[in-house]
This record gives sequence, structure tokens and C-alpha cells, in this order.
Amino acid sequence: MSYFISLFISLTIKAFVKLFYKVEVIYINDDEDTFWSNDINVFAFLNHTSLFEPLLFASIPNQFFKENLKRVVVPAADITMKRPIVGKIYKSFFPQAIPISRKRDETWNYFKKKIRENSLVVIAPEGRMMREDGLDKHGKPMTIKSGIADILKETEQGQLVLATSGGLHHVQKPGEPFFRLFKTIKISYEKISISDYKKLIDFQQRDFQRQVVNDLTMRMKKNLPS
Repeated sequence: MSYFISLFISLTIKAFVKLFYKVEVIYINDDEDTFWSNDINVFAFLNHTSLFEPLLFASIPNQFFKENLKRVVVPAADITMKRPIVGKIYKSFFPQAIPISRKRDETWNYFKKKIRENSLVVIAPEGRMMREDGLDKHGKPMTIKSGIADILKETEQGQLVLATSGGLHHVQKPGEPFFRLFKTIKISYEKISISDYKKLIDFQQRDFQRQVVNDLTMRMKKNLPS
């Protein structure tokens, strides 16, 4: 039943976005016809600026939702999941959303144990949202966290998708109780073989995590929609 609820919410959000927004999609190294294959195992959402970023899922074909929602696993900030409205929406959208803290504690280890060979991990590697001044809510620079390197290190197959948002502050800023309609929202997609990526970065090196963080930071800046 949770699958059908999640699918209904996904398609409803897509229909809403089609009515009230313009969506611009850039494919970095593939085209739309071949991009959305069912061997995508890690979906990294970069440039996290708003809780309304599920609007950007309007760029994903319906068929991909239908065939892959059942295998989605999401690490979700426990603060977000405890919000009375937003938390329920995210839990309905992602039935396998697993609350985690900001630290590498037992919640992160529990999340990793939930990942299976055929799982599709959807993650926002920065771990927090960018405010209007370009910093996080504590006034610190935004950075990609190394947790995604843990996931890639333990993933043996499939594709990595880097989804870079053009930013949604013009739709809704963190802390605002409302959102704006009739805006253009942008996203870019890059797809990389996970095995090839691990060879490129050399996952056996001690500084694999640092290399992944540096590489994804570079790719995010390069792929940021203008």
C-alpha cells in the first residue's frame, strides 16, 4: 500500500509542477531517452536550498518512478522528519526514509544496514540547506559531507546520478511559511558508472572520502545550472 501512496504523491507533485512551473533540465553526458535506466543505485541531490526540492522530481519520467520507488532508501534529517507536516509528507513520499542525526552515530550505521544490493539510495550529501547568504543556518560554509563516500565504497554495481539543483530560494527560502508559483526551476543530471568512478578516485586509498568530497564539489560547481 505504501508504494501506491508514494507513487500517487509523486505523480500528483509532477502534475502540480507542470501546471504552475517551468522546468528546465540539462543532461551533462547522456540524453533523456537513455538516461533513466533501472540500474541507477545512488542518486545524489546537490545544492540543497529548500525543503520544496521534491518539485524538481517533475524532471523524472513517470516510468522511472513506477519501476524504482519500491527500492528507494533515504537518509533523512531527524529534525525534518519530526516536523508535523513536512515530516509526514516526506514519509509518505519516501516510505523508507530513515531518520539520521547530524553526526556519524548509530543512526548512520542503522541507515547503512538498510541498504541492499538492489537499493536506490537517494541522498543530499551536504546534509543541510543553504540559506540566502550562501551559508548554512549556523553561518558556516556549505560543504559536501563524506557520508556519500561510505555508500559508494560499499556499492559494487550500478550508476551514480548527480542531480544539481539550480537553487529554489526564488520559490521558497528555508524558514518561509509560503512558496511562490509561476517560477522557472532548473536541474542538471550527470550519470557515472559507480565501478568506473571508484577506479577513477581509487577507493582503496586512505583519503578516498576526501577525494570524493573534492570531486563532487568540483562537479557540482561545474554542473550548476545558470
